[in-house]
Amino acid sequence: MKATTWLLGACASLVLLSGCGGSKSDTAAVVPSVTKVTTDQVVYRKVTNFTITGQNLDKGYNASIPACLTITELAGGTATQRVLSCKLVNVGSTTYSITAANGTTLYSGLVNLTLPAQPQVTMTTSLGTIVLELNPAKAPITVDNFLNYVESGFYVNKIFHRVIKSAIVQGGGFTADLQQPTTLAAIKLETPNGLSNLRGTIAMARTSDANSATAQFYLNAADNTGFDGLTAGTGYAVFGKIVTGLDIMDKINVVPTTTAGGMSDVPVTPVLINSMVQTQ
Repeated sequence: MKATTWLLGACASLVLLSGCGGSKSDTAAVVPSVTKVTTDQVVYRKVTNFTITGQNLDKGYNASIPACLTITELAGGTATQRVLSCKLVNVGSTTYSITAANGTTLYSGLVNLTLPAQPQVTMTTSLGTIVLELNPAKAPITVDNFLNYVESGFYVNKIFHRVIKSAIVQGGGFTADLQQPTTLAAIKLETPNGLSNLRGTIAMARTSDANSATAQFYLNAADNTGFDGLTAGTGYAVFGKIVTGLDIMDKINVVPTTTAGGMSDVPVTPVLINSMVQTQ
């Protein structure tokens, strides 16, 4: 997972002068320099500011920070100092770099993001409780997306709307009357990521569009390795596993189903998600 952004001062670079309505010049383009980069905090799923100090930063530079989601440059930047803001989601040690428009590396450093324990989410359903352990090191975007829904309370009073015996238990996207609430923006598919659709794992459901997953997830009630993505843009992204409650998943997996709301494999009696809370 890589966050990269280009930051260019409007009509500031001599290389771009003619494109901004000026005339061509034989004067060499001014290349920025970076003397240091500092951060105010390095905390999982928190916004951190990267303060870049140097010269001629208004002439344009590229920031690549793989630990981040979207990078935003804060207002008020000068030729000697710029501040980039981003949410850190990639666990582990990653290298970031600041480069000039011509590709020259101006500065590089490390972001070391560690966790005392893997995030866990406790899901209480009408048939029992399941505890999920998430894996942000393997699926940072997917885990962050799932936790966003958990924190907002989105999953409360949703159902498992698709149950295929000895295969999957899918839910998180519909209410008991089969209404589909508005979701957050779709996320990028994180496959292959080293995780497989084995029994007891949790993965994101999606449409035929690889990058279309939003809120719906499924639990693997069997080894479904055929769902794995062997190349980028294929398969379904696993992002965690059940640590408590496999028996509850199995109980859900054998409920009677019917066709309803234009969908097949819908439980005759709704299986509700009563709560979803991060407990570790």
